[in-house]
Amino acid sequence: MIRRNVDLAEHTNYKIGGPARFFADVASTEELSAIVDEWNAKKQSLPKEEQKMFVIGGGSNVLVDDEGYRGLIILNNIKSIDEQERLKITFGSGLLVAEAVDYCIAKSLSGLEWAGGLPGTVGGAVRGNAGAFGGETKDNCLSAESMNIKTLKLSTRDSRDCRFAYRSSCFKTEEGRDEIITRATFAFKPGERLEIAKLSQEKIDYRISHQPLDYPSAGSTFKNIPIEQVPERWQREFADQVKTDPFPVMPAAWMLSEAGLKGKKIGGAMFAEKHPNFLINLGGASSKDVLALIELAKKTVLEKFSVDIETEIIYLKP
Repeated sequence: MIRRNVDLAEHTNYKIGGPARFFADVASTEELSAIVDEWNAKKQSLPKEEQKMFVIGGGSNVLVDDEGYRGLIILNNIKSIDEQERLKITFGSGLLVAEAVDYCIAKSLSGLEWAGGLPGTVGGAVRGNAGAFGGETKDNCLSAESMNIKTLKLSTRDSRDCRFAYRSSCFKTEEGRDEIITRATFAFKPGERLEIAKLSQEKIDYRISHQPLDYPSAGSTFKNIPIEQVPERWQREFADQVKTDPFPVMPAAWMLSEAGLKGKKIGGAMFAEKHPNFLINLGGASSKDVLALIELAKKTVLEKFSVDIETEIIYLKP
């Protein structure tokens, strides 16, 4: 069922944003197909600016404009788990990554330990090739199923055809513009349950100690910078800061800190003292506050380091 004027701040980690003009919650591929089919018919009678559609999952990587979203927001709650084989599992795209990690622990499956504490859903992780601690979604993903929003047909791409790249895949490009990820299949190795749980918990504990998780945010705001994009002067000076993620990068948080942005505020938003790549909502922050900090960061880092930093979060315009 498509509803009207649903508050999106309640469906994002940022707790920022106005209402969706249209909103639907789906829990299966069949429900998704029915909603998209209904929308395709309904939107023909709407103004062009209201005909757009966007899918959210955990809402962990999204900033919604204060005015809301004039089109249809689909909340993906496809949380199925299908054990194809002992070491091959298909997760619904709306399943939280944390739920997938817990399943792997319970089944003694090794391969997602790096994702301990990672926010968001499986679909979001596939779309953005989410990664942390040297691991990436592509490392285990065998294939991804998606639905074409024009034809409602399902298709499956293998890992190669997903065109995984740094924090990207074909689903973030023109090729996948009309596709909604519905399921993804992952390969695992047999492991020892307590060891898998220990390694996963280490990642969770690290996040708790190094990230400002007590404030609403969209996680890391900017992508880490591939080392070849950093001028040689700064490569030499900051050589001890370079990390593998999974290839050599300069952490965006370090550059933001060195640019003097840690703790800077605009309105109710601030570069976190604990981790300046997190733009946190101190309470009552608006999308304009966050966008102003993003522009300040881009301008300051470009002027100081001659580096263009790229946002990792998705901004939903009205």
